[in-house]
Amino acid sequence: MEKVMFIETGMGIDVHGQNITRAAVRAVKNAIHYNSMPGIRSVLPNNSLDNMCVNVRLAVPCDQENLDIETVKAALPFGKVTVEVVDGGMLTTSGIVLEEKGDKNDQMYIVIAAVEVGY
Repeated sequence: MEKVMFIETGMGIDVHGQNITRAAVRAVKNAIHYNSMPGIRSVLPNNSLDNMCVNVRLAVPCDQENLDIETVKAALPFGKVTVEVVDGGMLTTSGIVLEEKGDKNDQMYIVIAAVEVGY
C-alpha cells in the first residue's frame, strides 16, 4: 500500500464454539461498521474503488492454523484485501460450557483487528 488514509480498529469475540474465524470476522465488521467514507473515490487513483487497498491485521490468541483467511476477506465490501496475522488477542473463560453451542471447553476467543484503508 502506497498511502494509508484510514485505520479502523475493532474487536470480535466468539463466546461459545471456539471458532477463531468467527471471532476474526466479528473484529473486522466491528472495525468497519461505524464508519462511512463518502469521499474515498475522490482520493483514489482514477476515482475508482477498484484501486482501494485494504490491509487487515489480526491479533489472534490461538488456532491460527484454523483461521479461514478467505472468509475474513469476504467480510470487506470493497478493495484489494490482504490479511496479516500476529500473535495477540485474548483467551478467557466464558464461565460455562454449552455443548449445544458447540463448546469444546469454556474458552472465549477474542481477536483484535486493525483495518488500514488506502491505495
